[in-house]
Amino acid sequence: MDDQQIISRLIDKFGQNIIQTDLSSDMLVITLQSDSIFDVVNYLKNDPEMQFEFLTDLCGIHYPESELPLGVVYHLHNLSENKRIRLKTFVPIERAEVPTLSNIFSAANWMERETWDFYGISFIGHPNLIRILNVEYLDFFPMRKEYPVEDPTREDKDNRFFGR
Repeated sequence: MDDQQIISRLIDKFGQNIIQTDLSSDMLVITLQSDSIFDVVNYLKNDPEMQFEFLTDLCGIHYPESELPLGVVYHLHNLSENKRIRLKTFVPIERAEVPTLSNIFSAANWMERETWDFYGISFIGHPNLIRILNVEYLDFFPMRKEYPVEDPTREDKDNRFFGR
């Protein structure tokens, strides 16, 4: 199955929920409405012709200048045809929620916890959405681009050694 066939089938079934398709990168990229991600992934996994039965990765992203700054990226793999697909969805910071995929892929459990831990994106229906790598009392999400990369008060750093 080629990329155009995948796009056609997804548009036929979920047309109103597909925001964008992109064939220019190393794999097919489809951007979706956040509330449709569960249904689309469930279809991609269980449809006999699609067979994207392996969740390779799930991670958060933050584009602070965008209208919808937080997002989740999913990588699925069809092992029998060695075909990969990338799905993206974006949400506002005020309502940073997407449906959990842990009911479809058990591997999503820890990946969703890590995404919540670092980006603050809640996964609705997740069985145990608690911090996984950071301390429980951390009151911010460290991978968001809301904080300076370096401490501006440092006096022990000589910028000549860093090409500045």
